[in-house]
This record gives sequence, C-alpha cells and structure tokens, in this order.
Amino acid sequence: MTEKDSLHRFIFEDLGIRGEWVKLSNSWQTAKMHQQGPENAKLQLGQALAAVIMLSATIKFNGSIILQAQGDGDFKTLVAQSTHDQKIRGLIRCNDVLPEGSLEAMFGQGRLVITIEPDDAQPYQGIVGLEGKNLASALETYFEQSEQLNTRLWLFANETQAVGLLLQELPSKKTDDANWERIEILADTITEKELLTWDCEQLLFNLFNEDEIRIFDAEPVEFKCSCGRPKIERTLRALGKEELESIIEEQGSIIVGCEFCGEQYGFNNIDIVTLLAEEILALKSDTRH
Repeated sequence: MTEKDSLHRFIFEDLGIRGEWVKLSNSWQTAKMHQQGPENAKLQLGQALAAVIMLSATIKFNGSIILQAQGDGDFKTLVAQSTHDQKIRGLIRCNDVLPEGSLEAMFGQGRLVITIEPDDAQPYQGIVGLEGKNLASALETYFEQSEQLNTRLWLFANETQAVGLLLQELPSKKTDDANWERIEILADTITEKELLTWDCEQLLFNLFNEDEIRIFDAEPVEFKCSCGRPKIERTLRALGKEELESIIEEQGSIIVGCEFCGEQYGFNNIDIVTLLAEEILALKSDTRH
C-alpha cells in the first residue's frame, strides 16, 4: 500500500544518525490549489512544504515553524509553515514567468528565514543567504551555520506529490566521520524518480540494507489553515479607527482574503462599529486592572 501524506522518523541504531522521510499527496494538492503562479514556482512550494515538515520534526516543541524565502527577483516570496503535529500551509508570490535554475536565478538577491514559534516562549529566528542550486542546499547551509550539525536534505516535487529525505547526526552523539561519509555517499545515489516512487521502508532498505535502522510509526500530515475571524479582527483593529471608517465610507464593506487558503472574511459598517466598541471596552477593562 502506497504511503501518502505521512512523515516517518528513523534512527541508525549504532551510528548516531537520525533521519526523516516525508511524502505529501492530498495535502500538497490542497496547498497549491489556492496559489497562483507558474508550475515551477508551485513545485518550489512543494519542496518547501516537505522541508518544513521535516524541520518541525527535528525540534521538540509545541507551536509552529515557518520557512520563508524572499528575494528581489521574479520569485518574491515563498512561505511554508508546519505545526508540531504536521498541519501545513504555504503561499507563493511571484511573476507570471519564472526562470529555471538556481535560487539566485529565481529569487535574485535574497534570504532564507527560519522562524520557530513555540506556544509558550518567544519566537526564534535564523537567517542565511538564499544561495545555492536549490532549496535543499540552502537549508544545509542553514544547519551548518546555526546548528553545527552534519545535515543533508533531498527535496523533490511533481504535479501529484512532494517528497523529502533528511539525514542528520544526533546532537547528543557525535557521529564518526567515516560512518557519516558512508551513509552520505549511499544516500547520494537516490534519484528523483526513486524518492518520488518508493515508500519509506523500501527506500531505507534499498539504500542502507547493511545497517540496523529503527523506523518509527508514520505521523499523518494534512493541510490546515490557521486563519480565522478573530485573527482577521486583530489585524483590522491594528489599522485604527480612521483607516477602517475611511475604507467603509469608500467601499461600503471590508473584504479580507486569506492568502493561504482563499477564505474570504467580510465586514460591513455594523461589524466595524462593533469591532471598535469591543476594543474600547477592552482598553477600559485593562485600565481598571
């Protein structure tokens, strides 16, 4: 049975190396359905979603992790987000035609930002230059600079699915250089077709059948947007009373669309009056305390 929309973690029992494998199908289709842009831009989104799921699985926290690539070229913005329980969403902003090639060819001068947002702590951000032949190589640079851990990634996407493989030395157990190099050489023989076709167990057996590997149970992945009316209301309040009233006077209503899922949120004059009244009450309540 073909595995879809799932993440597997695994560990090389005697080598101090861990890994992750992810394959997206339905979640990938839903995520890109809401995005406008050329096909090669959408494929970059697929790779980013596969990557951010694996990144979230390397960190022990409740919250979300956001991968964001920004540049001054034809590809303006790429965002992929995953929660700790593998709920994903993403967006792209780019020109109608996007050149093939390296990250620099697509994004121009840019940067890759990884933001970790725990539910119970301050966000943490890591930034590296958006350089290299692909997203996987840029993320390897990120790990090299921020974590100082040997890390390799393979990311691919086509029209129907997005896949990823990550190998990393365990922080608590320094890997023997010879073992890391051997595993890396074996993994480098994987082709795009094989990674898109094989399931996790088949892939690990075909690549590393001489090593003892423990594969953990599959974790389901699904597309789920975290937008909602309360979040939109907070955004509107931040605009201020004058700006909101000006928009209402000019347009009659305010329509806010979510770029991740396409959901539309409408606010008429009564909604805005209520929104502003609630803010005033909240401010008075805070003042009393």
